[in-house]
Amino acid sequence: MTKRASLLFVSLAALLLAGSCSTTRVLSEGEYRLASNKVQIQGRNKQLTPSDVSSYIKQPANSSFIFGWNPMLCIYNWSDPSKNDWINRSLRNVGTAPVVFNSFQVGSSCENIRKHLDYLGYYNSEVTSKVDTVRRLVKVTYYVQPGERCRIDSLVYKVPEGEFSKEFFEDLPNVGVKTGDWLSEKSLEAESVRGASHFRNLGYYDFSKYNYFFTADTLDSRNILTYEIRNYTRNEPEDNSAPLLKYHIGDVTISHSSQVPFRENVLRKINLIKPGDIYSERMVNNTYNRLSSLRLFNSVGIEMVPVDSSTVDCRITMGESKLKGIKLALDMSTNSSGLLGVSPNVSFYNKNIFHGGEWLSVGFSGNFQWRPKTDLRSNEFGVSASLSFPRFLGLPYSIFNGPNIPRTEIQAAFNYQNRPEFTRFITNLSYGYIGQAKLFHYQVYPFRAAIIKADNINEDFFYTLFRNPYLWDSFTDHLDAGVSGQFYWTTDAALIPKGSYRYIRLGLDLSGNIISLFDRWLPEGEYGGKTIFGLNYSQYCRADVQLGQTFRFSPGSALALRLSGGAGHAYGASTSMPFEKQFYVGGASSMRGWQVRALGPGAEEMFTYFAIPSQTGEWKAEFDVEYRQKLFWKFEGALFAEMGNIWEFPSEFNSEQTEFWPATIAADWGLGLRLNLDFILLRLDWGIKMYEPSRAAGKRWLSPSDWVGRDGSTLHFGVGYPF
Repeated sequence: MTKRASLLFVSLAALLLAGSCSTTRVLSEGEYRLASNKVQIQGRNKQLTPSDVSSYIKQPANSSFIFGWNPMLCIYNWSDPSKNDWINRSLRNVGTAPVVFNSFQVGSSCENIRKHLDYLGYYNSEVTSKVDTVRRLVKVTYYVQPGERCRIDSLVYKVPEGEFSKEFFEDLPNVGVKTGDWLSEKSLEAESVRGASHFRNLGYYDFSKYNYFFTADTLDSRNILTYEIRNYTRNEPEDNSAPLLKYHIGDVTISHSSQVPFRENVLRKINLIKPGDIYSERMVNNTYNRLSSLRLFNSVGIEMVPVDSSTVDCRITMGESKLKGIKLALDMSTNSSGLLGVSPNVSFYNKNIFHGGEWLSVGFSGNFQWRPKTDLRSNEFGVSASLSFPRFLGLPYSIFNGPNIPRTEIQAAFNYQNRPEFTRFITNLSYGYIGQAKLFHYQVYPFRAAIIKADNINEDFFYTLFRNPYLWDSFTDHLDAGVSGQFYWTTDAALIPKGSYRYIRLGLDLSGNIISLFDRWLPEGEYGGKTIFGLNYSQYCRADVQLGQTFRFSPGSALALRLSGGAGHAYGASTSMPFEKQFYVGGASSMRGWQVRALGPGAEEMFTYFAIPSQTGEWKAEFDVEYRQKLFWKFEGALFAEMGNIWEFPSEFNSEQTEFWPATIAADWGLGLRLNLDFILLRLDWGIKMYEPSRAAGKRWLSPSDWVGRDGSTLHFGVGYPF
């Protein structure tokens, strides 16, 4: 038995042992473990669900990994409560303690649920419970009989006279409480929060939700709700009444740490709070977001100080910041065939290079692949620089009054690739705009260009290119110039999201269309085709999309799904897309059973004219699912499965093996271990091939013995979640 097979056997044995162990062994005499809480909604009410009230149960049960099983409970129960040596302490630290059932919490939970139902508008609800005990496990069922709800038959408004009254009735179409709605404290609270925010945006600085008073009369045949706004709050006596007046901005002062040199005129342009303007809470929040988006100051504070009954001063303070730094990233992979791959990246940044919030970033990257004890190797080096300005160059700041300021970015990069078949030099230059609107992010580059030059093409590979027009366009010297964009929408923009979220990412690329308008005046190249600056130009369109959803079941478990795809098409001056714009799968974040570019297209075997895998295609499709579970301390485990591939469109240059048919969809599965340090996540994944289309018919499904054989699995090291 191989070493890896032995490890797999030991792991499976440990899981079986954990699954069969006791989860109550450490309990004292007379104690029971709370195994589950269940809520049943009785009656015909279909709008109320168990999830609406289950969070109000005061004693949650232990979470489960799958089918009610929690391996961390088993590990904790392996310990001996009477001993405090390092082995037993470690088991208790790593494992999860059983929840000891407390019968007093059941009655408190029933009352808690009743109060919440009153808040939702289900008055006079009944909540009962049933406790079932099986050996030393307790299961509690809560039976919820929702009370009757009342509709609002009519509304009576009472608001202070004058300008406020006029503005209130102008806002009446936006009021969240209307005739015919269900009466509930929840809806009234939401309306008071909404309305207070609306009037603070109109200048009523000291107005709050506590100025709202609601009175419901449900004794008559018609339910009447009195919607009242008073000029004093619920926490004050009526003697404190004062007219509701609008405030204007008085003095505005901006101060920041002397350790952060910054041009005063830029801060003034970014700031939206101007002396003499009517106070607006939205304006204050937008200014805070604009200053924070500079990412220069570790704190931004905006304090509004009332001067009199109609004037408020503004004091903006900003703290210190770390302006310079280094970022490191590393991806590594290996498989049982012995091919190793390492991709290091290091970048240096300065977030205030010209003292106006300009970001300068200089990066160095590499990609190295080799097979030990052979001459087979591939080296890639890159250097890049980008300069980002906190404004939309060419337009004044005053055009953008929202919480986010678009940034203008200029990028330049040079990449050197030395492979067994050829040497290539790629020079990139781009100009574009980056910004966001709420949860929508965009990167639009109205100009981008790349010059690709190939050298030292070995004789065998040159003849391969010469015989294959499809490859010729991909590897000969050419110019790739056009427009591109990246568009991203997410419900949680955090680096490591804590809750459930979903996202959509769309990429678009158009190249060569503007140049093609001048074809009649362009010279013809040595091998045919129009040239510019002595280079043939590429003409194609390309699009890719990712749809993702992550479900958070508890603080320690999540299920992540991703569906991704893309397609590109060359036309006009080109017969194929450039090699660097074609699609590929495999690697640390895609079809992890394979190394980068080692799968496809279709059922095609590894291309013989590449010594190191370089499988690419014209379109791709992939589906990924990953279950994530917290293990102990900062460590997380993962179980994943993936299916997908790349393909080529039917053409005279492509074989049927590279085109799509159902049997060409590859599949893999695997296990992962992650170290989540909150500010960074380190990841180790073992991807195992399950179905490989390039194998002979009848051998495409891999058995466990194949997983540990030659090229049956791949190890990946990465930073951050794969998706």
